[in-house]
Amino acid sequence: MDATRDADDTGDLLSTLEVIEAQPLATRAEAYESLHDTLARRLESNPGSPS
Repeated sequence: MDATRDADDTGDLLSTLEVIEAQPLATRAEAYESLHDTLARRLESNPGSPS
């Protein structure tokens, strides 16, 4: 993965978190659960080398 893509992914994640934080509490909980599932799937589908 290159640095440009990492920066884009980080920007997208921060934008997503800002949107989630602006929502009411019940909606936020559902949005964080969905985000967790999405990130877990990405990690499982793209395993990286251990540090």
